[in-house]
Amino acid sequence: MGKLNFTRFSDKDLDFLIETVHPEVVDKLRLRQIIKEDEDFRNTFLEDDKVFRRVMDEEEVFLKISPILFFEILLRRTLKEMKEKGYTIEKTSKMRIPVFDTKPVIDLFSKRFLLDYLANMLSSFTKIENYIIWIKSKTGILERFQFNDLDFFSLKALCEDVEEEYRLGFYKRLADICLFILGIFPDYVEYDYRYPFSKQVRPQFAGKVRVSPEEYEKEGQKYYKLAAEHKTAQELGLSDIFWELHENFQKAKKPLNFISENYLSHKKHRIF
Repeated sequence: MGKLNFTRFSDKDLDFLIETVHPEVVDKLRLRQIIKEDEDFRNTFLEDDKVFRRVMDEEEVFLKISPILFFEILLRRTLKEMKEKGYTIEKTSKMRIPVFDTKPVIDLFSKRFLLDYLANMLSSFTKIENYIIWIKSKTGILERFQFNDLDFFSLKALCEDVEEEYRLGFYKRLADICLFILGIFPDYVEYDYRYPFSKQVRPQFAGKVRVSPEEYEKEGQKYYKLAAEHKTAQELGLSDIFWELHENFQKAKKPLNFISENYLSHKKHRIF
């Protein structure tokens, strides 16, 4: 499969990399051009320790670089550390268990297009958009529909009301929401679904739908499959990406869990 380059770094992003790694360089325009054209050379900058330390230390980092660059740097660092450790951590209700499964995760993300996809996906959640649309009901009456693009249940309901040819964007976003929530906010999902000490499921009540981590995973896999099968995804060459995420949802979640716990534990609610 050919690589799909989702990521488009701006000149501002590239200047940040140059200033961080080689501040002494004289011809910055020439170096910027080389970084643009040579992917392997660009990756040496993205994986440089000085770049990682700077993006972690900068208080207002998104004033200097794009979210896409920020998350690609964190994803690359995560895969490097996971490879060195040789295991990931899985949490149960009572303990943290080391699982020696990093090789299949590393192998999965050796496919460049998946790393690009996750960097773009994470970036898309840094700014949640609100929408108001009018939908004609079955009785012919126009109804006002308000939602945001992190509202899983509203998006799901809306998806069911649009024609199949327009559903790809909904399928993708619904699947992405599940992966994002389980990857970046797994503790919230568990806490919202079960009481922390008794582990009993919290009661459902009007206006509040509780979803278990297992249900989020099932829904995520379901919507990536629907996205993969969609005619437009096939025409755009996106089906293979969605199939990979459908089949490897658990593995795709692991780098996000690592980022959430090790790099963003005190920043998540400011970034997202």
